[in-house]
Amino acid sequence: MQIARLLLLLPLLLLGCATHNQNVSLNERAYDHVYANPSLPRVLLIGDSISIGYTHPVREMLRGKANVYRIPENGGPTTRGLEKYDEWLTCGCFDVIHFNWGLHDLKYMEDGEHQVSIDQYERNLAVLVQRLLQTDAKLIWASTTPVPQGDLSPKRVPGDVLQYNAVAKEIMDRRGVMINDLYTFAFDQLDQIQRPANVHFTDDGSYALGAQVAESILQALDE
Repeated sequence: MQIARLLLLLPLLLLGCATHNQNVSLNERAYDHVYANPSLPRVLLIGDSISIGYTHPVREMLRGKANVYRIPENGGPTTRGLEKYDEWLTCGCFDVIHFNWGLHDLKYMEDGEHQVSIDQYERNLAVLVQRLLQTDAKLIWASTTPVPQGDLSPKRVPGDVLQYNAVAKEIMDRRGVMINDLYTFAFDQLDQIQRPANVHFTDDGSYALGAQVAESILQALDE
């Protein structure tokens, strides 16, 4: 079944790779107006700049299968999620919500501390998941993508991602939330899809992540 899904997505993936070198960036396309088909399911993407990069690819790959929306800004850390949750979820009911927080939480601030400590991250994320469960949408948690080695600005440490992802996994397993393991997917091909000494991905990398996200959404819609 998974192979069949990938074959179904392949033509759209190839189309995306052939056309994404346009003057309009993927980040800009993420905020394109969604011309919704009322007969199709509604999908919401929540996440930081990594998700901004793969929003347009996901829309391309799910064209004719789902209306794909995203929150109107960078999702930032879990503290922003708690602050903006009501605002973000005012745009209607959704059949699937694909979401992530983490990359901003584990960022080091000028005082040498994480923006959100791992203990506070766990508490914040548990509250956010509880609220998302109340929407009755099918939920998909995307594990936080890898931080590469190097002198990054702002500072992030590769090993922190594993710790924050482990905390998130415990919450998702406990609440029965589907996990889209973007960390493993990206890590296995990081040299080919991520920018050098940068947490962000190339356009090809965003399309690769988009294919993985689209596959997880199709799986959730089929359940």
